[in-house]
Amino acid sequence: QVKLVESGGGLVQAGGSLRVSCAASGRTFSRYAMGWFRQAPGKEREFVAAISWSGGSTGYSDSVKNRFTISRDNAKNTVYLQMNSLKPEDTAIYYCAATTDKYYGGYDDKSYDYWGQGTQVTVSS
Repeated sequence: QVKLVESGGGLVQAGGSLRVSCAASGRTFSRYAMGWFRQAPGKEREFVAAISWSGGSTGYSDSVKNRFTISRDNAKNTVYLQMNSLKPEDTAIYYCAATTDKYYGGYDDKSYDYWGQGTQVTVSS
């Protein structure tokens, strides 16, 4: 069983930056492919970013490309999402997700087996 705990959400003005983190349990974090998803009120959950075991492969949705960066620190069992140039439309609950049977989970939420409880990010205009 893998437990994921997000942190770092909050309120930020448009154009600002925020970093959210996801701490994972387990001794084999380096073999977890990780992803970030988000869900805005009244909308379906959508893919944000993904990273492979080693961090060598990453992927982003078009809406966040060149503004957000996903990274991981396997020594700390933590994955990060650095969010720059935030826009009001980035307001959502941000969830991290993990899969233990794939090198890279990609954009499909069905690829992920474990989910955190989410952290709220609110961007004011």
